[in-house]
This record gives sequence, structure tokens and C-alpha cells, in this order.
Amino acid sequence: MTISRFSSRTAAGILAAVLGGVVLTGCGGGDGSHDAATNLSPQIRNQLAAIAGLGQSKSTVVTAVGTSVDIYSAPTDTQPSSTLASPNENGVRRVFLVQAKMPGWWQVMLPVQPNGSTGWVKADQVSASETPYRLVVSRGHHLLQVFSDGKQIAQEPVAIGTTDTPTPGGRFYLMELLRPRNPNGPYGPYAFGLNGFSTSLSSFDGRKPVIGLHGTNEPKMIGKDVSHGCIRLSNDAITRLAQTVPLGTPVDIVA
Repeated sequence: MTISRFSSRTAAGILAAVLGGVVLTGCGGGDGSHDAATNLSPQIRNQLAAIAGLGQSKSTVVTAVGTSVDIYSAPTDTQPSSTLASPNENGVRRVFLVQAKMPGWWQVMLPVQPNGSTGWVKADQVSASETPYRLVVSRGHHLLQVFSDGKQIAQEPVAIGTTDTPTPGGRFYLMELLRPRNPNGPYGPYAFGLNGFSTSLSSFDGRKPVIGLHGTNEPKMIGKDVSHGCIRLSNDAITRLAQTVPLGTPVDIVA
């Protein structure tokens, strides 16, 4: 497989929280039985490119401007259904991927269970920006593709969850970027937390089973089904990704 390389520039707006005990779902697992495909046909590449949203080259992201964000079930509601503190428990300012807009309101994806939950936030509680990036993870091909303005700029092999603890499919976004104190540990030098959760685990190390996109200290397992649901990349690849894509970037996990 020919691997394209990311730009080495530092992405604006990324906050890397330096943590001693990062807890995401996908550290452990077996030895796996499915290897990454070494070649993809033009047809498969075109299908993945279509999934990545060609023609929809930018996504809107909103970021909390205060110490909390009120979540409403509908823009006609007078009282919020919940409130999310900002920064979150890992010290990262709240970001949300936008789904729709109304005057004075944004409909956003939420970092709560069940996966795919959405809500409405008031425009005066957030600031809006755009990201040209989009990530597509093909579980069947053990492949991560990176798109910018609708064009593929990179691809990397990945490891995914086992049959018992699968990587969930669907639309997610990059919720936080964490920097473990030990860059040679199971998460590598960087770990993105997605707004999605394992659908087979109720908790992981006593915390919610957040799905992560991170490095690894077992590069030989890349291309296999070995994790508790997280997506593993090589440490070089996750470093390039952390230096390139901002929080809020959409992530499509497909079959």
C-alpha cells in the first residue's frame, strides 16, 4: 500500500491536554485475524471517496465561549434538557459538529450516549468556524482516509475492534485531543477522543467507553481486529494527524 503523508503544519485550534492517565476504550485485544488490504481497486476508492462527502467540502463546527453550554431538545423549548460544562473533564473546550442551522440556533451532534444523539444550542453560547477536513475509516479494509476540500490527501492502515468489542459505525467527530505523558505507551504520542462510545462495553477502566483514534505501542497489530473498539494508527500517522486536522472534524466509520 502506498501511504500518502500529511502536511506537517500545526493545525490551528487544536488543544492537546497533557494527561498521565488517558482512558479511552481501545487498548487491549487479541492477536486478530484480519489483515489490512494491500491494494484497493479504483471502484472501492471511488466508493470511499463518495462516502467522504465530495461536494460537501466543508463542515461547520461550533465551540463553547463560556463555562457551559445549554442543550435544548428543540429550538422552541424554553428550558434546556441538559447542560455540558466547558472545558470537559479532560480540560478541553467543548466543540460540536453542526447538523443544521436556524436563526439564533445550531443543531449539533452531542458527545453523549446513545451514539448519534443531537441537540440544539443557542448561537450566543458558541462561536462558529469551518473545517475542510473529513476522515473516513473503512473497517473492512482497515483503512483511514483523510480528505481536505473533498480531495483525498492521505491514507493510513489502522487496527479496529474485535468481533466481541467492535468499532461502532456511523458519523462522529473529533471531540478532544489528548497528549499522554508516556508517548511510548498504549495510546502513543496522541489520542483523539471521538464523541462516540462503545456499543458493547458499559464502561472501561471505570469511565465511559469513549471511542478513540490514537497511536500504539504494538505497531505489528496495525491492520488487524484487536482493540476494544478504538482505532489505532502508527505513532507517525497519529502525530501527522494531530498536526493537521482540527477538533470538530467529522469522522465517518463505514463497513
